Amino acid sequence: MLMTATNKGFEIGDWVKGKSRNGELIRGYIETIDPINGIIKVNVLDSDNDKSIGKTVATLSRWVAKLSVAEKRDEEELGYLIDLALITNDEPWFMELTTELSALKQASKETQQKDPATLTFTNRLG
Repeated sequence: MLMTATNKGFEIGDWVKGKSRNGELIRGYIETIDPINGIIKVNVLDSDNDKSIGKTVATLSRWVAKLSVAEKRDEEELGYLIDLALITNDEPWFMELTTELSALKQASKETQQKDPATLTFTNRLG
């Protein structure tokens, strides 16, 4: 049975990782789907080829896999999403993401302050 983009469960906006036609490793989100030919176009946000970053690349659906949706985002992922919100001029999403990033940094700072293992001691005697 031929695996097409439709029966593999892809939807526009899904985050995927895989390889391009040229064998480059890519990570990004789906912009368009051609279910008949099994081709999807991915807006590349991360790649082992810096020239592909920020471009839309066509690839076969069987060469990519959906990324799982994380419950909590890390600082790096939030940075990518903030960049995307800026590129797409989505101000409400940008505000939501920057608020989430600020809360994440604040929580990280509080955790470090509470954890005695992160305390440093200096010799007062010189």
